[in-house]
Amino acid sequence: MPAQRPSRFALLLTALAIAALAGCSRTSGEAPGTAKGTAAPEKEVGAITLKHERLAQSTELPGRTAAPVIAEIRPQVGGILKERLFTEGSQVKAGQVLYQLDPASLQAAYASAQAGARKAQSALATSRTVARRNAELVKIDAISRQVFDESQAAEQQAEADLGVARAAEQTARIQLGYARITSPITGWAELSTVTPGALVTANQAAAMTTVQQLDPIHVHVTQSSSELLRLKRELANGRLQRASDAEARIQLLLEDGSEYPHAGRLTFSGVTVDAGTGSVTLRAVVPNPDRLLMPGMYVRAVLQEGVNEAALLVPQQAVTRAPDGSASTLVIGTDNKVAKRPISVGRAVGAHWQVIDGLAPGDRVMTEGSQRVKVGDTVKVVDLGARPASASPGPVASARPGTPATVAR
Repeated sequence: MPAQRPSRFALLLTALAIAALAGCSRTSGEAPGTAKGTAAPEKEVGAITLKHERLAQSTELPGRTAAPVIAEIRPQVGGILKERLFTEGSQVKAGQVLYQLDPASLQAAYASAQAGARKAQSALATSRTVARRNAELVKIDAISRQVFDESQAAEQQAEADLGVARAAEQTARIQLGYARITSPITGWAELSTVTPGALVTANQAAAMTTVQQLDPIHVHVTQSSSELLRLKRELANGRLQRASDAEARIQLLLEDGSEYPHAGRLTFSGVTVDAGTGSVTLRAVVPNPDRLLMPGMYVRAVLQEGVNEAALLVPQQAVTRAPDGSASTLVIGTDNKVAKRPISVGRAVGAHWQVIDGLAPGDRVMTEGSQRVKVGDTVKVVDLGARPASASPGPVASARPGTPATVAR
């Protein structure tokens, strides 16, 4: 019966369709492996609990080294350089002879001045004898009063001539001494700019060499006036305390990033703000026994500012920035719900920000899992604990101009 076959095939297709629709209705609205009506599990997030920390604050400033005393050696008389009597780059003592000029012409001038002084002394002796004799003769009217007055004037003239001659002799002796060019200070000599045989002139513009004192050495750094105002303000409201009442300590970082082994002392703080740069010049005295520091070197000076005994630090990955620069972080309340909290942050301290406002001790700040949750969600908190304590009494906040600060551990 060929006419019944299509009807049986249609019935089979209808039955299969009904079975498929029934399976979909049973599984719709139920996730695989989840019982109907069961709530999604709470998501785990990592958080830390804030607490007060001791923060030693410092500022890192660029600076240049400079010799405290510099003597540029120049000749005070002209002549031919006969000999150099020091080793370039060596230490010289005050009064040590550095150069010897040819003294022939100066010795001749000194001899001539000596002869002139003896001649003037002889003329004075003659004038003095005549004046004494005339003083006796005028008493008996053997000579006129005019002759007596002339003899007295001649004696005084001879005394003046002798004074001039002796001054010329002394000048010639000084000029002869200038043929031996000495160092006025104890220090280290630079390279010589002249060699034996060179002609030098008195008080020439170019120095023959330079002697500099290197131990101790000065470091000149600049600090912005705004930073000084901030420091004074924090000291005034009690947030910062001086480490000591003595001179402030400065630690140097060399050009290669290494730490200079000797600490310096801040001895001078400028009292005038540079109108062009808005900065104040600071000077530090640093020991330099090994002459590792040379004048003109670039260094970074870490200026110890004070200690904040109640600082709050939050990890940088927990802080987000809005396009306008405002900062915020996610905090977890006592009901384990996530909330967004606007905060104000100050300087960077290693991988943390110093919190100025918006957070308090005991607040739980989310540091991990913020991508998986949103504000208002209830989460399961995994306490990550406090950040590892440093070996020192407290972290050191160091700020550089225009760059985040670092933490010294």
